[in-house]
Amino acid sequence: MKRHFATMAKYNRWANARLYDAAARLPDEAYRRDVGVFFKSLHGTLNHLLVTDRIWMHRLDGQGAAPDRLNATLFDQLDALREAREAEDARIRRFVESVSDADLEAVRHFKTTKGVPQQGVLRELLAHLFNHQTHHRGQAHTALSLLTGAEPPPLDLLLMLREPA
Repeated sequence: MKRHFATMAKYNRWANARLYDAAARLPDEAYRRDVGVFFKSLHGTLNHLLVTDRIWMHRLDGQGAAPDRLNATLFDQLDALREAREAEDARIRRFVESVSDADLEAVRHFKTTKGVPQQGVLRELLAHLFNHQTHHRGQAHTALSLLTGAEPPPLDLLLMLREPA
């Protein structure tokens, strides 16, 4: 099970890097344009992904700040957002590497952004974290399609797995 999550952490970093590479090629106006995805723009979607990862990682490792709004804008500039994204992806990988298979079966207690107590098994919480990333990366991918009129870089897990080490 731990190996699976290590692969997902690696994939998460890889897919995010591909998205940010594509975003960096856009004019700023296009990057910020409301294209109708849930967090409106590519900028809003990428910020949301960082927000939620910081919330979840704070719940899991107790480190760093946890934003209290899912639509918070943590960084207004793409370069700063990307730097923070890379740091968060490294943090996720370190966390996954630090847990044992037994840890993955432990129950974690946390509170929602509204302060409601919750609990979950760590492996289920990690599965949610990675699934949530994939869900919103799909929206970011759609935003890139709409903004460029071209197919964005593919984000398939198998592509990453087939790349040379």
